[in-house]
Amino acid sequence: MDILSYFQLNLIEFVFVVLVVFIASIIRGFNGFGFSATCISGFSFILPAIEIVPIILILEVLISIFMIPYIWKKIDWNFVFKILIGILLGSPVGLFLLKYLDSEITHLSVCIIIIFFSFLLMQGYSNQNINNNSGKFFTGIISGTLNGLTTLGGMPVALFLLVTSIQPVIIRASLAALFFLTDIYAFILSFFANIVDMTTIYRTIPLVIILPIGVFIGDKFFVKSKEETYRKVVFYFLIIVSIIGIIRIMNVI
Repeated sequence: MDILSYFQLNLIEFVFVVLVVFIASIIRGFNGFGFSATCISGFSFILPAIEIVPIILILEVLISIFMIPYIWKKIDWNFVFKILIGILLGSPVGLFLLKYLDSEITHLSVCIIIIFFSFLLMQGYSNQNINNNSGKFFTGIISGTLNGLTTLGGMPVALFLLVTSIQPVIIRASLAALFFLTDIYAFILSFFANIVDMTTIYRTIPLVIILPIGVFIGDKFFVKSKEETYRKVVFYFLIIVSIIGIIRIMNVI
């Protein structure tokens, strides 16, 4: 039997998926988020949203493990556990919407959300007044909903961290730790919602070896970059990827 039959992909599609995951891994290693956004924008050319999310949830958990040596000492655990409460409440809502929303509309929403948050983050707005328990809880609920629906929960949390003037090294580490925990939770929920199947597992296995390579390269870029460069690269990349996604969807609709 052809091994690609387990993945339900042809050779070109499989190579494309590997390339997308490699690029996404470098981005994740560089800034602590963006893996899901990159994978969704790429995978959506060949897979429906309902098949994309469980793959990304598994890969997000694994890539967070591979990032531990690079970020462990910089994690703000106080922030992580406070915002986690809101995320735990929001994730089931997102997964419920994922199962019943049209895949093209879901992807279009994802692209718009990415662009919206990217432009907000680029403004450099700072507000220490929202750096409290209520602000973290509300951000967590929004993040959990988006994480269950699109696995893009990192965007509102990143916005919160940037608005409150947190250093990039702390943002990167705290996001990696936070979504290691939340993606495990979201994956368990998706499993019991029958969103995960054996095809998902088969597609994920060969991608695992790509993750540590991409993270290593991304970390090297992060160490050498300045804060201004860090922000610009992340924002412009996400905006470009999202615009490409919107154009593709509009051609389909």
